[in-house]
Amino acid sequence: MTMLTELSRTVPVDLNGAALADIAVTVLVDEAMLTPKPGLVDMRGSGAHTDLSWLLMCRSAHALRPAFEAMAHAGATMDDLPALRLRIGAIGRAGETLMMNATGGVNTHRGAIWALGLLVTAAAHGDFDARTIAARAGALARLHDPAAPASTGNKGETVRRIYGVGGARGQAEAAFPHVTDVALPMLHASRARGDSETAAQLNALLAVMADLDDTCLLARGGPAALAAAQSGAKAVLYAGGAGTNTGRAALRELDADLMARGVSPGGAADLLAATLLLDRLAHPNHRITPQLQATEAQHGTTAF
Repeated sequence: MTMLTELSRTVPVDLNGAALADIAVTVLVDEAMLTPKPGLVDMRGSGAHTDLSWLLMCRSAHALRPAFEAMAHAGATMDDLPALRLRIGAIGRAGETLMMNATGGVNTHRGAIWALGLLVTAAAHGDFDARTIAARAGALARLHDPAAPASTGNKGETVRRIYGVGGARGQAEAAFPHVTDVALPMLHASRARGDSETAAQLNALLAVMADLDDTCLLARGGPAALAAAQSGAKAVLYAGGAGTNTGRAALRELDADLMARGVSPGGAADLLAATLLLDRLAHPNHRITPQLQATEAQHGTTAF
């Protein structure tokens, strides 16, 4: 039986695993629909991409649910970390096939499968503290998967080799420092000062962009694009963030710059989804619903 066939079967009843899978899918949808994100797919359009849309991103997210639930079940039932690493690696590769089948061959969420898969697996162990989950996910990421291909040939791998950056793998192996030390604190600080949920999530994204060596930016635009994205994100935050008029003006400038360069901070977007996952475990009601979007628009608290 192939792993893809296994994912199509009913997994053992595990309400915790089902709930974690639902959260993983939800945060991927929420990340796709968060608007306006500089250079990224959102409700306005495809950003700097020509092959993506928010509907395709949502379709991909829902297609990944069986993989996330299988990872959560493995995390809840397997104590042998090397065996667990082997298991979730196989599930992740099967999840990539589910993604490709759902999108017609477009890579929408390969990085998110890696990041959220590790975090869902770690969270299923039973402790929902963000740093504890991230630490366990990091321990899993550092383990060798003997079944993984020696080389994937993807852009992220090439960029890591050329520029000597950690990429998604390095971020996971270090226990997601840009999530626990950068994005989550910014998200919580923005809420505490009264920013809308949209602005708070955008500020979390911008905080990651300002410091992350994003392999998606390096792959499409080289060091110049990375430097522009980092300085532009810092400018938005220094201007007051996405919840202020000056910050919104700076965000428009950053978006226009990235669009002109044809680049998008996909690595930062994946880490935003990871941030929302860990936040949602502690604060399940922090979602941007259509009703909340309408309220924020009415009161002028959305970014554009």
